[in-house]
Amino acid sequence: MLNVTKKEGESAASLLYRFTKRIQQSGVLREAKKRRFKNRTPNRLKVKLSALHREAKKKEIARNKKLGLL
Repeated sequence: MLNVTKKEGESAASLLYRFTKRIQQSGVLREAKKRRFKNRTPNRLKVKLSALHREAKKKEIARNKKLGLL
């Protein structure tokens, strides 16, 4: 957690500038942006079912090619 306290006689713009500079230096924003779109790994059953589905589709396409339907 970052604390930036206002110094005596400091303007709000100056305080905001110091705050943003400290946030950028700490890497908090970079880390947040990295984590924002990170995908969760699917469970084993989901991976297995999708692999089976792909194989079935490949076999179906190959069969249709042999029969001249594609």
